Amino acid sequence: MSLALSTLLYEWRRYMAAVMALALSGLLVLAMTGVFIGIGKGFTAQIERSRADIMVLQPGAKNIMSGPSGVPRRFIPLVYNHNEVVEVQPLDGAGGSFQSVRNVDPTQSQAERARAGAPKMNYVQTRIVDTTPDAVTIPVDYSQQLVDALRQPYTVAIDETDLPKLGVRLGEKALYNGQTVTVVGITRGYPNMMQPTVVMSRDTLRMVGQADTGPRVGPLMVKLADPARAEAVARELNTMGDGQWRAWTRNELAEANAAGMFEEGILVIIIGGCVVLGTIIGVAITWQTLRGAIMANIKEFASLRALGVGMGSLRRIVMELSFWVGLVGVAAAIFLTWLVQLLAAANAVIISLPPMLLIIVGGGLVAISMLSGLLSLGVLKNSQPADLLR
Repeated sequence: MSLALSTLLYEWRRYMAAVMALALSGLLVLAMTGVFIGIGKGFTAQIERSRADIMVLQPGAKNIMSGPSGVPRRFIPLVYNHNEVVEVQPLDGAGGSFQSVRNVDPTQSQAERARAGAPKMNYVQTRIVDTTPDAVTIPVDYSQQLVDALRQPYTVAIDETDLPKLGVRLGEKALYNGQTVTVVGITRGYPNMMQPTVVMSRDTLRMVGQADTGPRVGPLMVKLADPARAEAVARELNTMGDGQWRAWTRNELAEANAAGMFEEGILVIIIGGCVVLGTIIGVAITWQTLRGAIMANIKEFASLRALGVGMGSLRRIVMELSFWVGLVGVAAAIFLTWLVQLLAAANAVIISLPPMLLIIVGGGLVAISMLSGLLSLGVLKNSQPADLLR
């Protein structure tokens, strides 16, 4: 075992402040970035968890949220021309007013209801599913019981995070654009931080008068006979389309959606601020901790010099020690972020941590630790062998 690693193991208390500084810096960046990516995941959860292997969007769309995503309805039979395509459905949706009717007296006027504190009206976003067996628009985590319930006319499902805001519970009725609907399902893992979302069947959307029956429809969701062939079929569909559309695999679109979150200027500013703050805190505390630990062991370093160990070797020991402190800090940061992720998941909040994010932040923490060790090398000048005689 190297001297640097054995020093860290046997005198770990001296370096705990540096490890915790790195861990909290990493937690700050990982948690903030993960929350913003999770917000985007909440918007696109129904697409990313669907049975669709390929999505067909307009050529100019950068992701599902940026650029024109709808396509002409005539594209549906054209996509069916590929012999490996088994189902094509447009992703439909709408929006409207939503109001709970709990404890509302229908004989009261609107003014009387306002004075009595009747539930306020909310504006919601509407998503649809087809209720045919194994339909391409049904998310894989929807139970058959939920799909069967949504097959009934004028029924909706709501994510558990939106229930308090909308003032409804399972089995209760509400008004959607003035028409009575019943809450027959509660979903989990589909939060929308910007606007509450309700899910209904395509038939119910048609019954409330909001079905898209025009010449243009939403993005096309395509199901294949062999999902493993998604990349090859997507290339072939793009060739067939001759620039009229762009076919994305579900994984490609998910990555584009995540990257699109960082194109928002305010998010870049917030995350950039967290990175700068975490770097300053990490460098300052880690530097001072390493400096103090080296000063506490200055006689040991002086003894090594008296035995003929050169300053270059002592500097390498300090830099190696900084490296190990950085690795322990990375492990602690990931562990703390995992605990926060579990806590958030228990409250139906998504914190998404892509592997690339962990690699980038982990590398940054090690770099901060190495920089702190570099700044602490000047203390070694105090390790004079003559001081051992005092």
